Amino acid sequence: MAFFKLTSGDITGFKVLFALAIMYGLISYIVHSAIYMEFIKPLGIDAPLDRFSEARAIEHVRVLSEDIGGRQEGSPGLRKAAEYIKAQLDVTKERAGSNLRIEIEETTVTGSFNMIFLGHSISLAYRNHTNILMRISSVDSQDTDASVLLNGHFDTPPGSPGAGDCGSCVASLLELARLTVDSDWVPPKPVIFLFNGAEELFLLGSHGFMTTHKWRDTVGAFVDIEASGTGGFDLVCQSGPGSWPSSVYAQSAIYPMANSAAQDFFGAIPGDTDYRMFSKDYGDIPGLDIIFLLGGYFYHTSFDTVERLLPGSMQARGDNLFSLMKAFTNSSKLLNAQERAIFRASANESDNQQAIFFDYYSRFLVFYSRKQAILFHSIPVAIFLLMPLLLRLPSCGLICLFNTYCDFLKGMLYHASGIILAVVFPVTFAILRLLFCGHSMHWFANPCLAFMMFIPCSLIGLIFPIICWRCFPLSQDVSALASSKEELVDEARFWGAFGFYSLFTLAYLVAGLGGGFATFLILVFIFPAWMIFRLSVKSFGHQSLRSTTCYVVPLIPCIMYSVYFGGFLAVFLIEKMGMTGSHPPPYGYFVPDVIVAAIIGVVTGWCVGPLLPVIGKWLATPSIVQFLVHGSVLALALSSQFFPYSTDAPKRVILQHTIETADVDQILDASYDFSVVDSNSLLFVFKHAPEVAKELYINSELKFDTVNQSQHERWMGIFPISSLFSRSLKFPAKTEDILEQYQNFPLLSTYQPQIISTGGSRRVYLEFSLGSLKEVWVAVLNITGPLSNWSFANYMLPAPEKVGNGPPSYICRLSSAHHENWTFWLEASSSEALRIDVSVMDLYLTESTKRLKGLFPNWMDITTFTSFISTYTF
Repeated sequence: MAFFKLTSGDITGFKVLFALAIMYGLISYIVHSAIYMEFIKPLGIDAPLDRFSEARAIEHVRVLSEDIGGRQEGSPGLRKAAEYIKAQLDVTKERAGSNLRIEIEETTVTGSFNMIFLGHSISLAYRNHTNILMRISSVDSQDTDASVLLNGHFDTPPGSPGAGDCGSCVASLLELARLTVDSDWVPPKPVIFLFNGAEELFLLGSHGFMTTHKWRDTVGAFVDIEASGTGGFDLVCQSGPGSWPSSVYAQSAIYPMANSAAQDFFGAIPGDTDYRMFSKDYGDIPGLDIIFLLGGYFYHTSFDTVERLLPGSMQARGDNLFSLMKAFTNSSKLLNAQERAIFRASANESDNQQAIFFDYYSRFLVFYSRKQAILFHSIPVAIFLLMPLLLRLPSCGLICLFNTYCDFLKGMLYHASGIILAVVFPVTFAILRLLFCGHSMHWFANPCLAFMMFIPCSLIGLIFPIICWRCFPLSQDVSALASSKEELVDEARFWGAFGFYSLFTLAYLVAGLGGGFATFLILVFIFPAWMIFRLSVKSFGHQSLRSTTCYVVPLIPCIMYSVYFGGFLAVFLIEKMGMTGSHPPPYGYFVPDVIVAAIIGVVTGWCVGPLLPVIGKWLATPSIVQFLVHGSVLALALSSQFFPYSTDAPKRVILQHTIETADVDQILDASYDFSVVDSNSLLFVFKHAPEVAKELYINSELKFDTVNQSQHERWMGIFPISSLFSRSLKFPAKTEDILEQYQNFPLLSTYQPQIISTGGSRRVYLEFSLGSLKEVWVAVLNITGPLSNWSFANYMLPAPEKVGNGPPSYICRLSSAHHENWTFWLEASSSEALRIDVSVMDLYLTESTKRLKGLFPNWMDITTFTSFISTYTF
């Protein structure tokens, strides 16, 4: 009967707590509808021809991902996809009126360059990859007219049918091209649709366009569309150079989904997009990078199917792109490369600064320049610094003024402490829970579970400093002022919170980042909410819940945005935790849970923090703290009963059939190598895949120290992605079916005598054959020794890399749409031997490998391929 022991203050506190729970629950429901595009009605296949139709676009996705299937380099599906795309463009061309000029090209691109990918320096050489282009312009347009480029890739990663990534992108562009023709709209400037066939091989298709195509210098703006999931939020993740592209988006997007904070954090997410080639590495073209971000569970997996596409997502994307395309082509700032160079040379000042912008529930977008941001974001700091003067100087002296500043600073310290503890407490709980659990990521398949686990303990962290506040007296003399102690405490808490958000907003801007709008929005609403609260106190009294309500209600628009952006961020990161890498022990096991706990702590602090100055006194009671502690313990205990994975949230496993060869027909070793890309190790995998364990002769006592480790060097075929692996394992494999399937293995040999210069350097001429491999994805050369030059990448070496425990080396990836031999030369600075480790990744699987793959449970996604490795010295 503990309920009857509650004081009136406790009961009031629980009323406030449950009212807040209801309010945040309703807002969360609205947020879920918004970020999953539930408010958008997709148009059917019979929609008017002058409208973008999601149903028509999905038919293209169905052909690409189901009828054709995997579109990986080396597979027949990639060629079929190119033929399908070109055929659809030809049909669109036939429908065009006499007022349009339509050009269609299928080009093959070849090149070589150095780049840094996932923090690693590598060189890439490629041959004969396919790009397909369509240029739509008016009949009186000129070849040199500035144009707008829309880019999407039609190739897919190994093992994926690629409905979302990026069949949805190709389908959107095909439907947009049809819409441009059927809508009777004549573009004032040319529009180029680029369907590039080699993005997954590290942006090769876009590099080929930017370095070889005749239209590259005409592009005055571009939109790169990508997918890191199967739909939902179609976010502008990158924009620039300058603020013009985001300004055009702000004015034209029908369903705006953009915020300037995305660019601050994009580099922290593993991966890259073609935006880099157009806007940074090989061009300075103004543009946008727009990416599907939800449904990340299925990204780069066999689960990326048509059925997983989120309804409404492609409709919103198509409507936005058509409007955006019109806005860019009508803009006077659309300039070709030569015009941009002239304009920048003559301009008094350059527009290199990113603007500040954010959307509100995809309904409208707030946009202001960085110059305006400096003014707007500085005003709250000025208010905070001047407020003690306005409150105290008319009737009090300097000592009173000084004491007021002290209390305000104390309030700022306490608010900052609450925000920090809102992160520290859930992280601590997460670590303690994992110490007693057999595996991590229990919340992965059930994101709501993560919020249930970590929000209660985050709330404890938020209110903990308020409880401690009672132990610290005010600096001000209450008897000398007309206000009560409670009012002065509330005042110090509020202006402390206001000062915290003010300084954080300004610091974010000074650091050159674009996310300060999030706390600035809080400041815009919290100040009038406080004024209304102060007025309500005079009518209802300081202890009235009506006064508290008068403070909370004006903050609801701000709270709704915080839940909108913060909730999306948390869900996005939870989905990505399945592919963040298998970090080494002893701390790697904790990484995903710690990250999710910390993010939910930040989001909770962001969403609830603005309310604390007024509602904090109601929540900071022993009974509520005890209730939250019990809730945290119960949620953390119940979470252990949930299984981390399902068919809607698969576990990713990498299976490599590794064949170590010598010469063209000798097998030195064969093995099955396994790795995972999250914190639940291979021991977890084999425990829940008993048929696989039986096939590999693994007993129930499997431990990492009882089996052979698969070293990083064996995974060279997928470097640098292999840097995400740790504690990989290898098991012996039979060789009989290998010899049945392959007549010749890859071979590296000299094709002419080496040349030794008078300075002692020598040049080795090499020829690389792929043998009788069937579906080659990529070949990788790992070169160690006194390498001083080579024939790749315009005779420029990348920075040396260190693979596993090996010495520093130079890495080059080779990819080609055909199986012709590669010829190249390497130059050594001395007579010391050059060692070349070769790894060739073949997507073809032997029957035994297919059988092994089929033994895994259906909630695991098994990315499987064959790697041929060999070593040579010259």
